[in-house]
Amino acid sequence: MNTIAYIVYLLLTYLITVHVGLRFYKNGRLYILNLLNGDEELTNFINRLLLVGYYLLNLGYAAMMISFWEAITNWIDLFTSICIMTGRIMLTLGVIHFMNMTVIYFLSKQKQSPLTSKKKLS
Repeated sequence: MNTIAYIVYLLLTYLITVHVGLRFYKNGRLYILNLLNGDEELTNFINRLLLVGYYLLNLGYAAMMISFWEAITNWIDLFTSICIMTGRIMLTLGVIHFMNMTVIYFLSKQKQSPLTSKKKLS
């Protein structure tokens, strides 16, 4: 039964991770571009780094979680285990997303600060 759970879990995790990652990549670019005051080069660089880091972290986490999976003996355990493990991945994605947005927000505020802004100094 564990083999079925692993296959379903990895398939769901892959689909969710890749789908959400591409959505963040496409739609998040405008958000980052706005926060960085139109600096396209820095925006593209940060956006690509976020996507690569996102994939590595989430797919690695998903693969690692399989090692902690308990033995499954019936269909109810199978369904419950897949739901719990998939829910953990989804919660992790949400937490990482908000952490990234918070860091980008503070970076943009630091860039706009009068002490670091070149426009205000000259």
